[in-house]
Amino acid sequence: MNAADSHARAASKSRILTGDTPTGRLHLGHWVGSAKRRVQLQHTHDCYFIVANYHAFTTRADKPKEIRGDSLEIVRDLIAMGIDPDLSTIFLQSEVPTIHELTFLFAMLLPFNRVLRNPTLKDEIKVKDLGETYSFGFPLYAVGQCADILSFRPEGVPVGEDQVPHLEMTREVARRFNHMYCGVNEKAEDHEHVQLGGVFPVPRAEVGEVGRLMGVDGKNKMSKSLGNAIFISDPPKEVEKKVMRIFTGRQSATEPGDVKNALFQYVEAFIPDAARVEELKDLYTRGDNIGDGHIKKEVAQAINTLLAPMQKRRAALEGRDDLVMDILRSGCRKANVTAEITLEAARKAAGLHFFARTLAYSADSKI
Repeated sequence: MNAADSHARAASKSRILTGDTPTGRLHLGHWVGSAKRRVQLQHTHDCYFIVANYHAFTTRADKPKEIRGDSLEIVRDLIAMGIDPDLSTIFLQSEVPTIHELTFLFAMLLPFNRVLRNPTLKDEIKVKDLGETYSFGFPLYAVGQCADILSFRPEGVPVGEDQVPHLEMTREVARRFNHMYCGVNEKAEDHEHVQLGGVFPVPRAEVGEVGRLMGVDGKNKMSKSLGNAIFISDPPKEVEKKVMRIFTGRQSATEPGDVKNALFQYVEAFIPDAARVEELKDLYTRGDNIGDGHIKKEVAQAINTLLAPMQKRRAALEGRDDLVMDILRSGCRKANVTAEITLEAARKAAGLHFFARTLAYSADSKI
């Protein structure tokens, strides 16, 4: 399919955008929070998935080689999870100049204290123990996320629960831009902005079926940095070992248990038989001679069944950076066409358009 046919097909579909910062391998929290939904949506929507490699520099600017490697690993994980590059556009943030131009413009639309009030930023500063040592780029990346999204003018953004505050700031920017530069009434309903002449739709959050998966420590959100994650590339024995670490605080198999714990979040997320899930919840609540260990074995088996085809797809990409680069090169080319259309409209609305520009993106260029 050529580029013109691809864009014509995509134009008839509702567009979504979401993505990942390359901080390492993807894990089950990514799967239930967003990636599973992406795999479903790619068949019905025009999907753009960003590898936000510039954002990784906010805390690892001294490790560019690691960030580059992690960027390629994320693409492998996405393909493993079921993202089809023939159906979806996977691209690198650093290769789309529009994002960086809009970041600067959007920064003028947000008060500095509004950016710092973002609860997700506050949580990251605490979890990563950044104190007062973080760079100016760290809060700026929250503005950059607004540009990541709005550069592609999506209607929806699949996110985990913790990313909803970032999206709310994006929605504020879209409303403010449309009001300030396009004359959209500030009392207009979100769904009316484009039909009233706004450049940007006000995107909605699409939270996954599990907005915030607990890590195996049973206390914190699953995270590589906290050492409580099950990665999609973990072999079966490693998955079993990690699942057995899930903390519940229950003492015995005859003790009535509270199913509002981390273990049963895994039961509900990964055991596909709804009847079996309800049976386990009933036995556990009554303390009917069913131990945590037995349930953990069932969970581990279900997770390994889920991961087996993913790991097979991932194995086919091991050592094949050339294939990964081809996927990215094609995705970046399409992403730039879409983003440049957005930028042209934004520049005209904001009085920044003096003459037409064309982004040259050679088919032979090397990323």
